[in-house]
Formats: sequence, C-alpha cells, structure tokens
Amino acid sequence: MQELRLTEIWIYPIKSLGGIRLKQAQVLEKGLALDRRWMLVDNQGKFLTQRVYPQMALLKLSIHDDKVTIIHTKNKSSHTISLNPQKSESTFPVVIWDDTVQAFEVSPTSTTWFTNMLGIECKLVFFPEGNERAVDRKYSTTENVSLADGYPFLIIGQASLDDLNNKLETQVPMNRFRPNFVFSGGGAFEEDHWKSFSIGNNKFLGVKPCSRCVLITVDQQTAQKSDEPLRTLSTYRKFNNKIYFGQNLLAVDHTFVQEGDLITLHP
Repeated sequence: MQELRLTEIWIYPIKSLGGIRLKQAQVLEKGLALDRRWMLVDNQGKFLTQRVYPQMALLKLSIHDDKVTIIHTKNKSSHTISLNPQKSESTFPVVIWDDTVQAFEVSPTSTTWFTNMLGIECKLVFFPEGNERAVDRKYSTTENVSLADGYPFLIIGQASLDDLNNKLETQVPMNRFRPNFVFSGGGAFEEDHWKSFSIGNNKFLGVKPCSRCVLITVDQQTAQKSDEPLRTLSTYRKFNNKIYFGQNLLAVDHTFVQEGDLITLHP
C-alpha cells in the first residue's frame, strides 16, 4: 500500500477569508488553534461568506508574532488585529447556519475597515474558546466546533483533487475546498471511507464526507464565480442530492500535527 503522508496544514482564522499555511498546528477540540475563531456578521448578526459575497476572497491573511494582518489584494489596504483580543463583557448573539452563539465585536476600527473593504455593513466578531457550539448531534454527543460550517476539521487527498482536475477543462487549486489537511498517497476519494486514523501521534475520527456548495466556484485569486468545479463534481460525486468532496473529522487527541507526519489507518 502506498504511504500516506500529511503534506499541507491550513487554518482560516476569519471565516470565509484567505487561508494561512502552517508547518505545524495545535489540535484542539473545536479545530486547529486559531482556525475560524473570527467571523464577519451583518447588522442582524448573521454570518457572511463568499457564497453571497465573493469579494471576501480578496482579503488575504498572514500571522506575525501575536497579530493577524489582513490585506486587500486589489487596493493593498491592510488592517491588523491581535491574536489575543481583549475579552468584552458585552457579548451578543450571532447566527451561523442553524446555530446562535455568543461572540463579541473586535473593535469599531475593525468594523469600519471591513465595511469599507467589502462595501457592506458588517462587524468582525470573535468567538471565545470557552463558548459552546455543538457539532451535529447525529454524529457526536459531546464535541464542540469553532465557526467552521459544521465540523472541526476537513481532510482531502491530493489524489482526489487530481482526479477532479483530470475531468476539468481548467484545473482548480486545492484552496477552492478550504481543507485543514491535505495528504499524499492512496487513491482518489479514499478518505471518504476513513473511520479511525492518526496523523503522527494524533488520532482522528472520520465523521462524514463533506457536502459542497457554490463557494467552491469562487476563484480565490480574482473573486470571480463560474459553474466549475461544482458542475463537474455533480456528474460523479452526487449522492442523496448532495455533492461531496473531502471528509469531515473529529479529534480524539489534542496534541500537535506537522507537515510530513505519517498517516496511519486503524482497523
């Protein structure tokens, strides 16, 4: 059997903005440390994503010391926030899908900058680590998740993307699918069937294949939408009226993972 190895680690500190590639990351219950702990919401407290506002793709992130810098790739305007925001007593409810959770506004300065950059009134909010948001109880009884769509982690095999790109006229990069983990080795879509495995010494459980939406049709460099790769995926990855790509995960252990870690499947 071909060796399975972790080749990429990604976090997305602010939901639906650009990702940051890491050499190693800390595994927490809610997801990788700093992954999707911030989110943009409208005046009603409802979450914003590239599904409706593809211009969010133009905001790219980097981490230096204890700060995150966000830069607009077209106009080059930038803004910096702390990785350790001052906790506010004035939390308020925000809505992500069917969940309502408590978060707090990062700062009026951040609110103004994001409103100007995106051309829509919005606030940047922070979701404290101790605040609860349950994963789907059909698949777990105790775990919590960050502000990710539904599950703490997402893994995709490079062979799965290669299989898709062989069917596309114009190839797409992995960043369309916003994984936390990318691995080499194995066959296309074999991660669909992983139930228990370890990355290095950290054990994970496969929960369910990840259903995909129009977000994967947004070019992460230009913010332009098309009908691909969703249209092609629908021709061979559609089951029960949903289109799947990647596998959602829960963590059993909460240690560290790093690029190059061996992936071991458990019986």
